[in-house]
Amino acid sequence: MKTAVFRKFTKRGFFKFEFDDGSEILFDDALPKVLSQYDLKRDTSLLDTEFYITFTEEQDRKDEDLVIYTIMSLKPV
Repeated sequence: MKTAVFRKFTKRGFFKFEFDDGSEILFDDALPKVLSQYDLKRDTSLLDTEFYITFTEEQDRKDEDLVIYTIMSLKPV
């Protein structure tokens, strides 16, 4: 589990988070239970909120250079 700040839901449909070390990840997806708890797509009050985040990273089967990131859980810090 890491901590990260939710920055935005992009026009291309990614969830952008910034981590403590300054790195950023664009998440492709989030589990339905996460999205039922936190409406990251529409609730602008969640912008700049710091969360404990767990996620998976998986190589795309069609493109080995592409990594798919999925949010598994979020909990406000």
